[in-house]
Amino acid sequence: MQYVLLQAVFLPLLLSPVAYVLARKYGPNSATWFTFGLLLYCTTIMIAPVFSGTYEEHFPWTKLFGEFGFLLDGLASPFAIIIYVLSTVLALYSKPYMVRKITEQFEERMHKQNQLIADGQSTAMIESSGLKGYVNNQIGIYFALFLVFAMGMLGTVLATNLIEFYVFFEVMLIPGFFLIALYGYGARRRIALLFFFWTHVGAVVLLLGFLAIGLNVGSFDFSAIKEHGIPPNILTFAAIAIILGLGVKLAAFIFHIWLPYAHAEAPTPISALLSPAMIGIGGYGLFRLLVMLLPGQYEHFALFLNLWGLVTIFYGGIMALMQDDIKRLFAYSSISQMGYLIFGIGSSSALGLSGAEMMYVSHGLGKGLLFMMAGAIILQVGTRSMTKLGGLAGKMPITAVCAMIGALTIMGVPPTSGFMGEWTLFYGALQTALQQGSTIRMITFGLGLVSTVLTMAYILWMIKRVFFGKLPENLSNTKEASWYITAPMMVLAGFSIVVGIYPDIFFKQIIPFMNGVMGV
Repeated sequence: MQYVLLQAVFLPLLLSPVAYVLARKYGPNSATWFTFGLLLYCTTIMIAPVFSGTYEEHFPWTKLFGEFGFLLDGLASPFAIIIYVLSTVLALYSKPYMVRKITEQFEERMHKQNQLIADGQSTAMIESSGLKGYVNNQIGIYFALFLVFAMGMLGTVLATNLIEFYVFFEVMLIPGFFLIALYGYGARRRIALLFFFWTHVGAVVLLLGFLAIGLNVGSFDFSAIKEHGIPPNILTFAAIAIILGLGVKLAAFIFHIWLPYAHAEAPTPISALLSPAMIGIGGYGLFRLLVMLLPGQYEHFALFLNLWGLVTIFYGGIMALMQDDIKRLFAYSSISQMGYLIFGIGSSSALGLSGAEMMYVSHGLGKGLLFMMAGAIILQVGTRSMTKLGGLAGKMPITAVCAMIGALTIMGVPPTSGFMGEWTLFYGALQTALQQGSTIRMITFGLGLVSTVLTMAYILWMIKRVFFGKLPENLSNTKEASWYITAPMMVLAGFSIVVGIYPDIFFKQIIPFMNGVMGV
């Protein structure tokens, strides 16, 4: 099949209006299954190239920017698979959740309108077509934005050119902004602006580094930059711009301010894409742009990244322990998990880098499961406060089992994928510390191991408060969520266990690639 990657990236963009039209004419079911089928097709056609080695597609573009292309190699393939697997299962998950959310928004608007009428104020009818028309219209907009969001993430990790990378990197922000602003909770418009401002500023800083590299090298293509090298006078500036710009996307400590608000108040299906998939793309950028294009500067900044990652792990973990809102707990947990990824990137070891990339896979599966569990509880119980929950394992057994598998994945307990990621990451960190005889690296390695106890503490505390203990009387009639909710969770839970038992599904691509990058 030709143009596999071109199809996988652009079909969701080109067909996003179709999802809107289907929802308007035939209702949420048609848009849901169309979106699911389209993303399943795009995911499926990527599988063969992933396991056949490096696969590239190149197309003519403007001479000003170089060549437009897509590359699926040992670095990009795990990111690409997790992004589209999550997007595919969340398309189904979105249907009952978003219908409920949009219905509640309609009722809230009508209530406000009735209040204005009662107060004697003149107001036009908000929805002339009634509830059904409003839901169909909003669901159509939601799925159209959802497809563009997934496309932006995939395009970023497949890009072969700095400007192409930046364009897709920015494309992610636009649907993300509208999905939070239109369908979020609380002060959703203010939070959407916060999300957009922080991530856009990070992207602009990143662009400054890209322009410095491209204008001095004479090309923005990754291959040309590696071949010709970057002039020494801009190396430090370019490296700092890349680290800072991507640090915002990773929500690393200091640049994390936007994440707890955006991830907690976004609609839960989008939280399950923002946290497991989108923020980790900052880690991909560090691999591709710093480790591969600026290897000398990477070695110079590696210890800093190691320490920065460690601080981020502890900060996110401590803040997660303090939360009562389950989605906010998972948001701070995501900060902590990105700390592990940064810690691994700073290890200066092929195994440490491999473990960091596997952490993206395990975090995508584990945190995706946990956010979906939170959404199931919001649907069935109507609260996010853990103090109002308890004993739900007997009422929602499928959700409880899937949540436990997600928890084990985040904690790094076998036989889940999280264990393989953490074990490899820390093995690489220890290897570097012993080879360099570095006391600082030995200390960071030891503190990194200690941080896993913190991760277990907030995850197990959450599981206990939600699923065990005494069931509140008002929850006695709680039932399991629909199959639209539980089936996607079961798929991710099974995938996490399969990858934990047979990690070579990803390691066969990741480890040889990282060995080549580090010259092992």
